[in-house]
Amino acid sequence: MPDPVDFAEWDSGTCSVARTAALIGDAWTVLVLRDLSNGVRRFDDLAAHLGIARNVLTRRLAGLVEGGLVVKTPYREPGRRERHEYRLTPAGRDLRIVLNALKDWGDEHLAGEAGPPNVTRHEGCGAEVHAELRCADGHWIGPGDRLRSEPGPGARLRAAG
Repeated sequence: MPDPVDFAEWDSGTCSVARTAALIGDAWTVLVLRDLSNGVRRFDDLAAHLGIARNVLTRRLAGLVEGGLVVKTPYREPGRRERHEYRLTPAGRDLRIVLNALKDWGDEHLAGEAGPPNVTRHEGCGAEVHAELRCADGHWIGPGDRLRSEPGPGARLRAAG
C-alpha cells in the first residue's frame, strides 16, 4: 500500500462528494428526489406532499433538470392546459443507494420508539432493502473497519496561500 496522503493538501473542490453536494446537498432537493423516487411526479402533487413553496420547488426542479438527474415531460389532461411531470433519469435513479443510505441512518439514529416510518422492499422477493458498503473485492465494510482516501486520477493539489 502506498504511503498515506495528507487529505488537506488536495483541492476539495474536485472531490466527488463536494460536486454531488453542490447538486443535491440542499434538504428540499433531497426530499424532491425522494418523492420522485417514490412515484410522485407532478408539480402540484410534489408541492402538496412536501409542503414546499412553489417558487422553491420550481428552482429545485430546474436545478435537477439542469444537472441531468431529472427530465421534464409535458402532459395534458382533457380540457386542461399543458403541464409537466418530472421523472428521474438513469443518473437520478442511481441516487437510490444514497437515499436508502440516508433512510437507513435515520431509521437507526432518529426513528422514534414506534420504529421506521417507511420500509423499502425489493419487489422481486419482498425483502427489506438496505444500503451496504463493500470494497471492489466484495468485502462488507462495517462501522469499525478503517477506510482511507487517496488521490485519484482527477485529484489536484490545493493552491498555495
